[in-house]
Amino acid sequence: MELGVIIPLYHFEEGFKKLQELGFTTCQLNSFDVSIMTEDMAKGVKEASKKYGIRVSALWCGWSGPHVWDFYEGPHTLGLVPLTYRETRIKELKKGSDFAKMLGVTDIVTHVGYLPEVPTTTEYHSLIYALKDLASYIKKNGQYFLFETGQETPITLKRVIEDVGTGNLGVNLDPANLILYGKANPVDALDVFGEYVRGVHGKDGLYPTDGHHLGKEVKLGEGKVNFPAFIKRLKEVGYDGPITIEREITGEQQTKDIIAAKELLEKLI
Repeated sequence: MELGVIIPLYHFEEGFKKLQELGFTTCQLNSFDVSIMTEDMAKGVKEASKKYGIRVSALWCGWSGPHVWDFYEGPHTLGLVPLTYRETRIKELKKGSDFAKMLGVTDIVTHVGYLPEVPTTTEYHSLIYALKDLASYIKKNGQYFLFETGQETPITLKRVIEDVGTGNLGVNLDPANLILYGKANPVDALDVFGEYVRGVHGKDGLYPTDGHHLGKEVKLGEGKVNFPAFIKRLKEVGYDGPITIEREITGEQQTKDIIAAKELLEKLI
């Protein structure tokens, strides 16, 4: 397993340079603005990737419109589930796929949203239809579409992957998100969808303390993710890909926490 960090596409040059200085070899590029995903941007990313020796393992592609990370507004604003934003966001993700193809990157990651729990509803079937369209487009580009974990239970996610059935769907397992949303223990979740994991985030967090807000993201090793057991189970299910550290704060403390996460994960790997 290699270690990396998620970095903003908009500041890729600065990000690659910093990762090289910190001793990382991989990254996920992140952007919610597909308008910057141009041929010139792709050329610059490829040149900088070679210059600093950083491999881009995935494109974390966001989407336009509101996004509220909670239990009340979240279901109506996040991902592809809300009909109001679905068509536009699918177009944006397709553009992200085209950009990733320019980069030679095979994995596209995003939050799809609060997946419907009941598979017999119109809401569920319309989402499956939309995901088939998107996944088929991405497949033509020779790529995989990865669901970032968090807003859905593991069994719901597995069901959606099975029902879409295009053969190029996978999971970007963020262990902290499963805890932040109160959906699952990430170690146990691997028993459900371990075969589909193609990417992993190194992030930690605490369970929610009320029914309105998500739990709190914290420094890796200080939350509820049992990283020794988590890494062990990842190896047992055959995962040997990158672990991409994500620390959702800014400034000097973010760098310190990333370095500490790297040291902890290196010992476990």
